[in-house]
Amino acid sequence: MSVDLTLGPRPEEPGPPIGGPASYPPEVTEQLAADAATIIARYPESRSALLPLLHLVQGQDGYLTAAGIGFCATQLGLTAAEVTAVATFYSMYRRRPTGDYLVGVCTNTLCAVMGGDAILEALSNELGLHAGQTTADGVITLEHVECNAACDYAPVVMVNWEFFDNQTPSAAIELVGALRSGRPVTPTRGATLCPFRETSRTLAGLGPQVADDSGPGAPTLAGLRTARAQGDPC
Repeated sequence: MSVDLTLGPRPEEPGPPIGGPASYPPEVTEQLAADAATIIARYPESRSALLPLLHLVQGQDGYLTAAGIGFCATQLGLTAAEVTAVATFYSMYRRRPTGDYLVGVCTNTLCAVMGGDAILEALSNELGLHAGQTTADGVITLEHVECNAACDYAPVVMVNWEFFDNQTPSAAIELVGALRSGRPVTPTRGATLCPFRETSRTLAGLGPQVADDSGPGAPTLAGLRTARAQGDPC
């Protein structure tokens, strides 16, 4: 028996892993270089700054482009192949233009059992698109996520990687409706929601640094409470 394992972009992202413009205008390069210098100075080895630099160029373009890959390679003394190898490993680095709000629906085991598949289907029908596609107005990109690391709040939807817990199909439809109409939306926990490009700059370490001091919620601590009730001193 043989297994045919196809490697490459995710199924909902067909085509070459990295595309877009090949270079930046001089004024954009100059500004990015200044930002990159701030980021690189935080690390004892310059190549350690690659991940935040990828977020930096993603904040410029809304996704990773050949220009962004080349910029990172130049700044860090790496080859484009080395940068691409890292960039295509992580799903947070987008390979296609992304809307103002990246809406990710978890459909992994627990979220699926709790209704994640139904939420994804409801959003697909509401938006008239499939996972990996963007609305014509450029506001919403819908994606299917394997795990949001928030099983205690399943089913979970993330918008630009901020949590919206205990969702239902109707609540998720209301959420994307608010995003498309420009109404304010507040995540269940975490930082203030901002557009995708601004989020990318924050992840690069250049945006507003707002601490989340809310602490773990009751569902997260349920196991600990049970253990202590049974005499475990943990």
